Amino acid sequence: MDHLPSVAEVASLSADPARALMLIGLVDGRALPAGELAYSAGVTPQTASSHLAKLVDGGLLAVEREGRRRYYRLAGAHVAQALEQLAAIRPAEPARRKPVIANARELSFARCCYDHLAGRLGVAVTDALKRREFLVAGVNKTFDVTPAGADWFGHIGVDMGALRPTRRGLARQCLDWTERTHHLAGPLGAAFLNRLCEAGWLRRSRRSRLIDVTPKGQLGLKHSSTSRRAPTRFSGSAGPTLGRSHNSNSRYCSMSSVGPLSSPAARSGQGKSKP
Repeated sequence: MDHLPSVAEVASLSADPARALMLIGLVDGRALPAGELAYSAGVTPQTASSHLAKLVDGGLLAVEREGRRRYYRLAGAHVAQALEQLAAIRPAEPARRKPVIANARELSFARCCYDHLAGRLGVAVTDALKRREFLVAGVNKTFDVTPAGADWFGHIGVDMGALRPTRRGLARQCLDWTERTHHLAGPLGAAFLNRLCEAGWLRRSRRSRLIDVTPKGQLGLKHSSTSRRAPTRFSGSAGPTLGRSHNSNSRYCSMSSVGPLSSPAARSGQGKSKP
C-alpha cells in the first residue's frame, strides 16, 4: 500500500488542466523554457513558474539551466509512457464528441511519442514488422527481435550492437492512445525513428510532436508495400522495404493498412507544419 500516496500525488499534479497541457507539450522529449510552456498552457509566466516547480518537486519534470534560462523536460521515458497510457483511458461509450480539429487529425496520423514513432503510421509500421516476423510479442509488453529482424534493422543502418536494453528490454510495446493498439518503443524504437529521419523519409516538427512524411518517404513507404526485392540501404533510391527480406523464402508483407501516406495537412494543403 506504500505506493498509494505516490499515485495520489502524481494524479493530483497531472489533474490540473494547465499542468496537464505543459506535460503533454513535453511528451516529444524536447526541453522548453518556462515562457513557451506558459503560452501553450494559456497561463501567465508567474502561474507557470508555480506549476513547473510543483512538477519538478513531484518528479515529473527535470530542469536544466543554460545561462540565465531554465529549460524543462520530462523526467524520463517512464513519465511519457504514463501520460500516453492515461490519454488512452476514456469512457466505453462517450457522450457527444466535438469535431476533430486539424491538429488532432495530424497527431493521430504520425507523431513523436517521447522518442519513437506513434500514430496510425507508427502502428502500421509495427504491424508490418510483426507480420514479417521481424518482431514477435514477448513477455511484460516487450517485443523480441528475431534474427531476421536484427538482420533487417542492421541492413537499413540501425547499429544493433550499439543499442543497450533498458530494464524493460530493447524493444517495448507502447499503447498508442489514438489507435488503441501497440507501436514499437524502447531503444530500438528510438533508433528506428532516428534512422527514418536521418534518411529523409520522416521530418520532425520543431514546434510540436507532429511528424511529416516527406515526398521521399511517401515513395519509400509505398515501395515497401509493393516491392518483393530485398531491402536496400537508405543511401539507395528505394530505401528499406518491409517486403521481401534477405530470406528468399520469406513472405511478402503489405503496409497498405496505413492508408494515404501523406499527413492530413499535406493532403489538404492547409496547416502544414514547418520543418
